[in-house]
Amino acid sequence: MSNIKDLFVEFYGVEPTVIAKAPGRLEILGNHTDYNEGITLSAAVDQATEFALVPVEGRECRLHDFRDGSTKEFSLDNIDDPTGGGWANYVKGVISQLNKRGIEIGAFNGAILSTVPLSAGMSSSAALEMSAGFAFKEQFNIDIPKADWARIGQGVENEYMGANTGLLDQFSSLFGEKDALIYSDFRTVEVVRTVPLAHGYSIVVVNSMVKHNFTGESDYNIRRRLCEGACAKIQTKFPEVKALRDVSSEMLETSKELLDQEEYLKAKHVVEECERVVLGTELLDKGDVKAFGQLLFDSHESSRVNFDNSCPELDFLIEQAKSIPGCIGARLSGGGFGGISIHLVEEDKAEDYCKQIITAFKLQTGVDTETFICKVGAGATVENI
Repeated sequence: MSNIKDLFVEFYGVEPTVIAKAPGRLEILGNHTDYNEGITLSAAVDQATEFALVPVEGRECRLHDFRDGSTKEFSLDNIDDPTGGGWANYVKGVISQLNKRGIEIGAFNGAILSTVPLSAGMSSSAALEMSAGFAFKEQFNIDIPKADWARIGQGVENEYMGANTGLLDQFSSLFGEKDALIYSDFRTVEVVRTVPLAHGYSIVVVNSMVKHNFTGESDYNIRRRLCEGACAKIQTKFPEVKALRDVSSEMLETSKELLDQEEYLKAKHVVEECERVVLGTELLDKGDVKAFGQLLFDSHESSRVNFDNSCPELDFLIEQAKSIPGCIGARLSGGGFGGISIHLVEEDKAEDYCKQIITAFKLQTGVDTETFICKVGAGATVENI
């Protein structure tokens, strides 16, 4: 990553006073379980977003993106209007959420630099929200627990951007730990523990090159509504059920006649994903990485058949994974409908694996894909300059 401090000085003529950094994330297991009060395994990665700022007089803020050279300006007196904000809306949304909590910040000149790919399922938006939040935290002396910063990011997504996402992205960006997966519980809204990932394996990210969009009346929101509808109907038979997280596979099957086909399939995906997370954690604790890898394949098949949040490009990548030496498991990661797939690959075969899957994808689709060999990294940080 280029030095954001030097770029900031070159652009603004002064040094930033704080620089914050927040990683992107990979959802390893637990697809669409977070907003169903479920459990997940995720990882922070070494691809990250940096946010630098310097305070200025007045009420006008300026933001520059060193990736594409774009600049956005806005007033702190008009922070609740997302019109025309583009990527800056994620920063404005953080400020708006702070204001709702009675916290005001001062004007600033800011800049971002990121290696997290956009609209690809590595949660570039959460990385931006959390890096901005941590910069504000340090600069303006805001004392908020980490979990509440995650809720601020979720508020940006839900209320400001119109995407009914859960807390997985922000939690992963905040609580990441090097060389370990994060086991999160979204009922208690806490990181339960970290789960060591055995040495000798890499997580290869392969982009389907299909961009997704979760704002407005999206496929994401439709599926969330189906999950909530299924839960409400199951509650009539099992009153103790508060969310799909409480439903076992056996309970779902005995409630099948209460649900329409779409509700049943969406619920089946979520219920079985929670079960896969529990089993996957047990397998990693025992060091059985190969059996864990099979759970990734199983998860993708459920996404393809039950949750219907895959796409032909992702399906092709997962099928190819089964035939290239070194891969022990693969699945779509994140919301789906495009974006990325993750491939658990023997470390010494990762470079060759990338070359083979790039070639296969080009022959199949005519499109050049991009791959990343990811390290499991630490969560958000901030420093004074």
